[in-house]
Amino acid sequence: MHPELKSFVFLFLTLITTSTLSAQSGTVIGTVRSGDSQLAFATVTMVDQSIGTATNEEGDFILQKVPAGSLILVASYLGFQNDSLEVSIRNADTIQVNFNLVPLAGQLDEIVVSANLKPTYVKDSPVKIDVITAQQLASFMPSAASSIMESIQMVNGVQEVTACGVCYTNSISINGLDGAYTAVLLDGMPIYGNLASVYGLNGIPNMIIDRFEVIKGPNSTLYGSEAVAGVINIITKNPAKQPLLSVDFMGTSHLESFGNIALAPKIGKSSGYLGLNYAYINNFEDLNQDGFGDNINLDRFSFFTKWKFNRKDNRLFQIAAKFYYEDRRNGVEAFLKNRAYQNLRGSDQIYGESIYTHRAEILGTYEFNLPTGLKLDFSLSHHDQNSYYGADAYLAKQSIAFANLIWNQTIGWHDLVAGLTTRYNAYDDNSLATESIINGAIVNQPDNQFIPGIFLQDEMRLGMAATLLPGLRLDHYANHGFILTPRISSKWKAGDWTRIRANFGTGFRVVNLFTEDHAFVTGQREVEIIEDLQPEQSYNFSFNINHVYSALGGTGTIDLESYFTHFTNKILPDYDTPGKIIYANVSGFAQTKGIGISLDHRFQWPFAVNLGWNLQVAEEVEKDVSGNTQREKIVYAPDWTGLANLNYNWKAQQLNLAVTARFTGPMQLPEVYDLGPDGEPLSESRPTRSRPFALINFQASKTFEKGLTLYGGIQNLTSYRQEGTPLVGYNDPTSPVGFSPYFDTSYSYAPNHGREFYLGIKWELDRSVKK
Repeated sequence: MHPELKSFVFLFLTLITTSTLSAQSGTVIGTVRSGDSQLAFATVTMVDQSIGTATNEEGDFILQKVPAGSLILVASYLGFQNDSLEVSIRNADTIQVNFNLVPLAGQLDEIVVSANLKPTYVKDSPVKIDVITAQQLASFMPSAASSIMESIQMVNGVQEVTACGVCYTNSISINGLDGAYTAVLLDGMPIYGNLASVYGLNGIPNMIIDRFEVIKGPNSTLYGSEAVAGVINIITKNPAKQPLLSVDFMGTSHLESFGNIALAPKIGKSSGYLGLNYAYINNFEDLNQDGFGDNINLDRFSFFTKWKFNRKDNRLFQIAAKFYYEDRRNGVEAFLKNRAYQNLRGSDQIYGESIYTHRAEILGTYEFNLPTGLKLDFSLSHHDQNSYYGADAYLAKQSIAFANLIWNQTIGWHDLVAGLTTRYNAYDDNSLATESIINGAIVNQPDNQFIPGIFLQDEMRLGMAATLLPGLRLDHYANHGFILTPRISSKWKAGDWTRIRANFGTGFRVVNLFTEDHAFVTGQREVEIIEDLQPEQSYNFSFNINHVYSALGGTGTIDLESYFTHFTNKILPDYDTPGKIIYANVSGFAQTKGIGISLDHRFQWPFAVNLGWNLQVAEEVEKDVSGNTQREKIVYAPDWTGLANLNYNWKAQQLNLAVTARFTGPMQLPEVYDLGPDGEPLSESRPTRSRPFALINFQASKTFEKGLTLYGGIQNLTSYRQEGTPLVGYNDPTSPVGFSPYFDTSYSYAPNHGREFYLGIKWELDRSVKK
């Protein structure tokens, strides 16, 4: 039957039905859709009534004999959030309503770009992708104070790893692998090199983030050698969609202050965004009584701007820039009090660690006006670090220039993406990493690398249910020649609401030891490299099942995944020898493997819950002199992790309540020895296994008229702190504090910052507001 005729018949039957109803009831007709698509066979019910129906093939419905009075109608559809409307029925009324449902958790129809360098729906991607949006970040995180480091922990299997018990530098770990194995991208570009992976990620405030996309597993084919553990692609905000002016300030019970100010002007047909973020922490606290501050002090400023230019051909041209400055310090109270560190940097009597970081970035994308898809991604970054760890200086600079020329063309059932990539990495410091002996003399020799590459992938649609995505990348390293890194991904639609994905890939990583491992500069351990370190190679397999369901008065998704990574030539630090860190390639191999499960459920009432659990084994395997296999757990990789995100959104009162909980299981710790009264190490080491712990946060936010929002909460609700101190040798009676030959900062695995209350205010001036 013709669609217009169907609609006429539908309306005709509605009118006839209405005329025969009781005078004490009415009729509701309407449509259920999502965006421009009508949803067939969606369910429409009345709250507290046994009346309900389903939509027809065009998404239309009729509810007959609806009791007179005020009622609430609820529309639901598998894979979408429920929507409710309040209606008022008078005797013999016929009213019309329309529902517009949003995809479940905002993810099934979320547009992502990380899987194949072009826009793709999450549900259609052959690669499993986790997406966290700006709206989710605002619900769960204090918007003025949070950065990517805190926000990334909302994803199951991803965690922050602290590298030092004094300056608390940190990195992002995926599935038990160190932060250096994770490629962190900004708008798809790898501008965060080895140095920035330890010292630069705190400078990415949530203020500039539209969403971030997380892919677990190897992605060297598209993103190069750092993408062994996975990829975190931070997508910055679209200037055209931001309020004209936004202001956000926050203070804490530890006398910390944070703030954001952003302006989004329009000049002609071009849209811009200018944002300034600051952080101020200047409070000494020593509850564990080791003489050192329990948290860092810092001054941080970050300026970000992005411009999107409208072109006549509707091709994309955008350019962004960011400048970041951080003055980070910690140590004994005399080092910090009244900013004495400014004159004490490098002192061999009063211990402190002071890190000055200057970082500048520029990046952009230009689409060519050609019949085939061709675009150029480009970026340039410079990182300048001036730091002192006690009396030792670490002065480092790293500049990275990157360009990616990407071609995309669909031919039949093949969607081809190919690219030419170039990367120039210039690194210099004052450590052993850039020293060479020439004619018997030690000379400085910066590490400058030019890495050209080419990649190709083909997304093949094999019928309606299956997709296959093979890819291949070829890079050239001056010291290692040509390196080939293949991968293959697949997706099978097992049913309307079930998708199965499998991925296999290889990884290759040139280790820049002194930029990635903070342990060599902090504390008094001596660094020993016992061989010429070779590049690491890895082989990874992952498997994922995702299912959308309807149950428990709502809808949700359940996600099961497993992963396995096998390393050869893996470089691991050995802390077992007191006073030393020994670096060498593993003579056997290393492995990380695990399983994870995530549940995301939304009830008919405005309550949502996200639960996740990840079980993993990370170990190195070698044979001893007798030929027996020896297995040893990799330090700082927890046996299991879990998360719980709970959210209640009371729309009538514009009130949002959110709880986040992060659970960390036991992990292997380095072998360290406390000192006795004579200043010598005790015969028995500290525990080499940590205890499980949990960090729980709560936030409430209330939105008022005219763009005003108040928010407040509690970080670390239970005030959990690492047991004892993360420092060793701080109490040596024979040396100034911090300068003992046994002083070590590596025993840091959990926060020392206790419970903290915070309160913030945010105001936005929308463009539609008339002056």
